[in-house]
Amino acid sequence: MTGGNLFEAKPGSPERKEMNPLLKLTLELGPLMIFFFANSRGPALAERFPALGELGGPLFLATAAFMVATAIALSVSWLLTRKLPIMPLVSGVVVLVFGGLTLWLQDETFIKVKPTIVNGLFAFILLGGLLFGRSLLAYVFDSAFRLTDEGWKKLTLAWGLFFIVLAVLNEIVWRNFSTDFWVAFKVWGIMPITFAFTLAMLPIITRNSLPDERSNGR
Repeated sequence: MTGGNLFEAKPGSPERKEMNPLLKLTLELGPLMIFFFANSRGPALAERFPALGELGGPLFLATAAFMVATAIALSVSWLLTRKLPIMPLVSGVVVLVFGGLTLWLQDETFIKVKPTIVNGLFAFILLGGLLFGRSLLAYVFDSAFRLTDEGWKKLTLAWGLFFIVLAVLNEIVWRNFSTDFWVAFKVWGIMPITFAFTLAMLPIITRNSLPDERSNGR
């Protein structure tokens, strides 16, 4: 097995194994929901399981839970497809690195900066790929729909710019509001904003969609 076989195949490749969209969404959003739950229920969890209290306050407990959930999600994805999804892998690596620094140094700043780093990396990857003529967003959404090359370029550009907006929003919120507000915004603010942006992309998807050749046995 070559090193390249560790990662998901190119969109449209016969070697690409597709995952159930609902399961894929669960694996991607599950760690974030666990992070929110652990932060909101931190004191109760520490009281019930005293060992967890050694991690520090609620945010540190939530960070540890986030790291474990992220590792589990990536492991499940690997077990089901024998491939590592590129975008979740990038996010997972940053979670483990910055989460580890948060727990080790007992400094909330590292986990708060993590979304800025992740969104900045995604923007860099997507926009950088366009400079080399590659629409890397197809790796993420190819299982959901098929677009023309021009459609993927437009969608990739839009998402690249959107990730920059998310990075800026995270910086504004964590630097100017409380930790609890930042956690709530991370879950209940970013998710609706992302959903609304996704809906706004539907016209691009509709205008640039291709017939699904896979339904014809190809």
